Amino acid sequence: MTVNKESLEMIRDLSLANAPSGFEDEALEVVRHYAEGLGEFEEDHIRNLYISRKGNSGKPLMMLDAHADEVGFMVHSIRPNGTIRFTNIGGWNPATLPSSRVLVKNAEGKYIPGIVSNKPVHFMSQADRDRKIELSDLSIDIGSTSKEETEKSFKIRIGEPIVPDTPFTYDEEHDVLMGKAFDDRIGVAALIETMKRLEGEELAIDVVGVVSSQEEVGSRGAQVAVNHVVPDISICFEACPSDDTFTEAYAIQAAIKKGPMLRFMDRTVICNPRYQRYALDLAEKLGIPVQASVREGGGNNGAKICLSDKGTPVIVVAIPVRYIHSHNCVATYHDFNAAVDLAVAIVKDLDPEKIMGF
Repeated sequence: MTVNKESLEMIRDLSLANAPSGFEDEALEVVRHYAEGLGEFEEDHIRNLYISRKGNSGKPLMMLDAHADEVGFMVHSIRPNGTIRFTNIGGWNPATLPSSRVLVKNAEGKYIPGIVSNKPVHFMSQADRDRKIELSDLSIDIGSTSKEETEKSFKIRIGEPIVPDTPFTYDEEHDVLMGKAFDDRIGVAALIETMKRLEGEELAIDVVGVVSSQEEVGSRGAQVAVNHVVPDISICFEACPSDDTFTEAYAIQAAIKKGPMLRFMDRTVICNPRYQRYALDLAEKLGIPVQASVREGGGNNGAKICLSDKGTPVIVVAIPVRYIHSHNCVATYHDFNAAVDLAVAIVKDLDPEKIMGF
């Protein structure tokens, strides 16, 4: 497999962008850079970014969706000892957080390094050690010694975002991507790469890319986007939690290096079964590796998209990611590339008659 260096750089830059739900601006700057020339940009007040493909001419409209936000935290208040009380933005497992590095945005827009702290083990009672860790047990320590120092010297104020402080790496020999925010920046990269590969192609449908906001707190951006775009059909690019390190072999449905996962359902959506089977059959015909799944939990923007207009047909093309919603994620370029291959094939193959059949 040949790795496109520009695509890899795009995944890296998107991963490193600091942009939890509600604070997507930095991620959108990266999107604008890599999507330059693909079409007309439009941005709304909830920070959805729309990319209308060159050549759109009133044909049935395909909406490509991927969300720009990542799970993160927000400054709740500052304790007298100078440490920061924080709350979550999106779903976290508190047990993964102690001793993790984070970046706290200050009033000047700078990111201040900090450590998620808990009571040292030396001072824990047996009851402390046995008790499940709660977010309220934790603080963020930036090295301050007082509330005044945190506010006046470090310039930290309530309501500011906090993100994981995680490097991005790629092991080309083994095709292993490591970093933060692959949910859903790797999906955003797939959206942009799909539109790049469609440049200059004569299509039977129009295409608009939507880099949506606030998925991690309830798919709020997607709700606004579908009302604005009113698509006839959609592909939702996602990052899905990989289940290949803890699930019995027969039940694994989202392994890394096996291609994107297309879900029939999850807690929020039942994807259009005719469209879903069409996509799986097309992948098989073209030799594109894919996985199918039935999820009993989770959710995604497809839940909002399928309720728009007359019930827009949607599928979720999800790139498997290990340790999703944590500081350190693992994914592969192979799965990213296969997701793009499938999306490009679908867009090229669709026509108004096929869409009506879904």
